[in-house]
Amino acid sequence: MIQVLFFASLREKLNCAGMPLNIQSPCRARDVLQQLIRQHPEWENALNGPRLLVAINQEMSQPDDAVQDGDEVAFYPPVTGG
Repeated sequence: MIQVLFFASLREKLNCAGMPLNIQSPCRARDVLQQLIRQHPEWENALNGPRLLVAINQEMSQPDDAVQDGDEVAFYPPVTGG
């Protein structure tokens, strides 16, 4: 099982801060996204954004990076400062 977290405006769009997710391990961050969309088809538009960022265990990651059982996977939109 992994822990999935959502941050910033993505959390607001999904109305969800996070959830545990059972997914076959090892897998990739993009597989986690696809599993989330299968379980929550109404989230597809928000999760398919081309600029969606991912962190695995609090480290910036890429969609093809490996995810293992017990990992924390966070998704968030790009943030700009002012």
